[in-house]
Amino acid sequence: MSDLGDGTRCVRAGLPEPAPGDPFLPGPVFAAPYHLDPFQGPAGSPNGYGRPDNPTRRLLEAAVGELEGGDCRVFATGQAAITGMLLTLLRPGDTVVLPTDGYFPVRAFATGVLETIGVRVVFAPTVGPYPFLDGVRLVLVETPANPGLDVVDVAALAERAHAAGALLAVDNTTATPLGQRPLDLGADLVVASGTKALTGHSDLLLGYLASRSAELVEAVTVWRTTTGAVPGAFDAWLAHRSLATLDLRLARQSANAAAVAGLLADRSDVTGLRWPGLPDDPAYPVASAQMRRMPGVLSFDLGDADRVGRFVASARLVAAATSFGGLHTTADRRAQWGDDTAPGFVRLSCGAEDTVDLVADIAAALDAAGPV
Repeated sequence: MSDLGDGTRCVRAGLPEPAPGDPFLPGPVFAAPYHLDPFQGPAGSPNGYGRPDNPTRRLLEAAVGELEGGDCRVFATGQAAITGMLLTLLRPGDTVVLPTDGYFPVRAFATGVLETIGVRVVFAPTVGPYPFLDGVRLVLVETPANPGLDVVDVAALAERAHAAGALLAVDNTTATPLGQRPLDLGADLVVASGTKALTGHSDLLLGYLASRSAELVEAVTVWRTTTGAVPGAFDAWLAHRSLATLDLRLARQSANAAAVAGLLADRSDVTGLRWPGLPDDPAYPVASAQMRRMPGVLSFDLGDADRVGRFVASARLVAAATSFGGLHTTADRRAQWGDDTAPGFVRLSCGAEDTVDLVADIAAALDAAGPV
């Protein structure tokens, strides 16, 4: 379906061949054991036991794989996908390069687990400078970075990593596969939290990994089967159903982010505004060339924690919540979760509200919040 538009691909991704009397998307299959062939055992059917086998999960993997352009495996959460990838690929004595400005729990896992088993962990900002990559096993980047929204040139970094014999993995959570396809840009693996914009309804936890390397996918599959880090059938079905509206949701969220960014850029009481779609944003030159659409997430600083609280409390359409990419606009003061950000730093995730309503509400809430 690569020749079709985003909306068409989202609506039809992973669906089985139509048959009279069948639903468009089959309902979730709830099963731990399945009937086995008395003679062939598990070799006689694709389904033997619920941990490695589930037809609902396979349909979702086919759908996400179509959108990312690789073979996909889904996990219970995004963190399960990332940590599963890291523990699958890294061994004592290996070196991994991780972003200083990416998802905080990944850094915590690296220092709390990877280093204790003998993996050398090196940190670098998303936009660099990067260390020499000779001897590095894996480079993981998150672009746009969460929460600072810096963007790295994936193709250039992939070329550099491969020249040094390293693998490149890209966390595609913020962009989604409609925003960019890292495998097309040379990345070896894509990993992401499907909890966020991919499924977009704030009602499930999900992660995934995709690659065009059969060897890497097989290794991750073995890890997932062994550890049992699989999503349930209902979550897999709910995620697949939600994919159908991804194009529509992202279009509104991106339009809202552009309008909100325009509002905030003109206010003297807002500093540190970042959104890759702004022509004067440091990420814009790379993002505009690399990304197919801009995310609905932006960040800025309101000076201190109390002013952030007043802003959110005064808003009617902005909820205080962590995560991002949902239908409802949310504001998250990232310092409260351990991110290395200023006390007044806000990650704003634009929802699917009417643009004029959202902009008016945010302007009024900032006015009501008063000065620092």
